[in-house]
Amino acid sequence: MNVSASVRDAKPYDLVVLGLSLSSSWGNGHATTYRSLLRGLHRLGRRVLFLERDAPWYRSHRDLPQADFCDLVFYGRIEELIEHFAGSIADARAVMIGSYVPDGIAVIDAVRKLARGPVMFYDIDTPITLARLRQGEEDYLAARQIPLLDTYFSFSGGPTLHRLEDEFGARRALSLYCSVQDDRYRPTDEPFAWDLGYLGTYSPDRQPMLERLLLEPARRLPSLRFVVAGPCYPETVAWPDNVERIEHLPPDRHASFYSRQRYTLNITRADMAAAGWSPSVRLFEAAACGTPVISDWWPGLGELFPLDETILPAGSAEDVVRILTGIGAQLRFSIAAKARARVLRSHTGLARARELVASVPNLRQEPAPT
Repeated sequence: MNVSASVRDAKPYDLVVLGLSLSSSWGNGHATTYRSLLRGLHRLGRRVLFLERDAPWYRSHRDLPQADFCDLVFYGRIEELIEHFAGSIADARAVMIGSYVPDGIAVIDAVRKLARGPVMFYDIDTPITLARLRQGEEDYLAARQIPLLDTYFSFSGGPTLHRLEDEFGARRALSLYCSVQDDRYRPTDEPFAWDLGYLGTYSPDRQPMLERLLLEPARRLPSLRFVVAGPCYPETVAWPDNVERIEHLPPDRHASFYSRQRYTLNITRADMAAAGWSPSVRLFEAAACGTPVISDWWPGLGELFPLDETILPAGSAEDVVRILTGIGAQLRFSIAAKARARVLRSHTGLARARELVASVPNLRQEPAPT
């Protein structure tokens, strides 16, 4: 394990984050979420240490091996985490542990013993977490730990926050939605390559909606062009001839990918759609690039993006076909412009970082000295 001198000898951090991955966006939505948030904190002058488990899968697919907006360090076993970073955790103004951290329960217990500042949980998978806890499945968070956390930050808002407090005993549950790096996600003004595209890792609970809202419209509209980018799709998927496949699309190509689509498709995982108020980072990214979004509907969608004004809800192949063939360019441009303005106003990494700082008294203090 390589612990840099800058971390060993560093003055106290404003925030220490232990998350699933910052270094690799392959097959997960955590990395881009953390990158946006931590870049925002960096712009606010906060010093952050991100501790990532050195997992083989992400080690083989790193697209951010080093970060210029925080200290990114990898660790192996929990014993190594404690040995090398006990001081950083103890001295930090606040510590945040994310969902799906390997051996997360043991990590949370260890951090709570070490930290002198508030210990927070950032659940990027809240509906999935709560569904698992109700079934007695505890791998990265135990139900007994929820009342011990100072704040439970949730990727989902709305009624889920009340459930966290009333059913699971959270001291304080607050929404902390994903966000977009507005300096990296913007229109590229490239020619259109596709009429409708989708970016997302394969998930069994999303696949039926992808079949309904993209593959079936592709079959009905053979003269139009479609694209699906993302890893892990099984060989059994029957891709129509007019659907292009991209196995993995690194973040530095996202803006170009979205900008070359007339429309992009947003699909929400089943548990998150049922819970509502769970926007995908892809939704914000596409809107920031000036691409109009067709989305499955879920409670809270209209509060984040007024329906038919900034986003186009769809529940069937017929809805998608109607949008692709019946909406003129002027209305399409208007929808995209209004959605982009909304994202830049409320859903950038800087906006989300300000929300976090405002919610944590220790982070509202003057930034730690460098």
